[in-house]
Formats: sequence, structure tokens, C-alpha cells
Amino acid sequence: MTLLQRLRPDHAPALIAFERENRAYFAASIPDRGDDYFAEFASRHNALLADQEAGTLHFHVLADDDGAVLGRVNLVDVAGGSAELGYRIAERAAGRGLATAAVREVCELAVGEYGLITLTARTTRDNGGSRTVLARTGFVESGTITLMGKPGLCFDRDLTKPVGAAGH
Repeated sequence: MTLLQRLRPDHAPALIAFERENRAYFAASIPDRGDDYFAEFASRHNALLADQEAGTLHFHVLADDDGAVLGRVNLVDVAGGSAELGYRIAERAAGRGLATAAVREVCELAVGEYGLITLTARTTRDNGGSRTVLARTGFVESGTITLMGKPGLCFDRDLTKPVGAAGH
């Protein structure tokens, strides 16, 4: 069983293990975090928790029964009722619907707990898994971008409309 949890100080060891174990896997589809991320993880983790407390971001981990992190779902750049969604799932947990379920849950939290009304997301065109997750969770394509030097897409989600409503 997996459980979505708001990021806490005690998640640090499992979170850094998750990032290290999946670094090459993630770098194939999203920008690599770089060596400094790992070298300065503890101070970065504390800074993110402070920003979360201030309400400028909302970080979540998807953990298994043993406390191992299987994924993250984050809301960043929180302002004016909007935020940008980002997520990553461990290679060993990919393809099991965890991202879709976790994004759905974070969308519910975004409205009910964080008072948000819109979310945005971005992905490369060649990341079919991410595009599928976004489509299944009510995001609609809203434009094109270049991401990591590749063609990409922007997506929006109006949280005031149920998934399946006009435009979703």
C-alpha cells in the first residue's frame, strides 16, 4: 500500500535515497538535479520545509509501508490561487497507476487544503507517460514550449470544474 504524505523533516533519508536510486532514470526525461543538489540536500530540504510552512509551495511524498519513497508530487510557485504541478515516480514503481492516483489526490488537496483554483504542468512531447497522467487527471493542453531542448507541452487544470466537465 502507498500513502501520500506532506513532506516532513523525517522524510529526508528516504527522499535522498529515492533521488539517488532514480537519478539516471529521471535524467532521461527531465533535467538532472546536478551534483550540488545531493551535496547540499540537508540544507535544501530544510529550506523547502520553511517555504512550505510559508505557503509558497506544497511538497508531498508517496511512501510505501516501509517508509521508502516511491514518488513525489509537488506544487510550486504558489500565488494568486494557482501553482505549477510537478511529479516523479521511482522506476521500480512506474506503470502501476501511482502517479495518476497521487496527482488526483494532490488536486483534491490543492482545492480543499491549499485554496488553489488552477494548476499548470509541463512535459516534453516524448514523455507519453506524463501526458497520460495529465490527461487522466483533468489537465488540458494549453500551449507549446521547449523543455530540455526538446519540444514540450503546457497543460492547465481548472480545479473548480470536475474532471469530465466541458474542457476536461
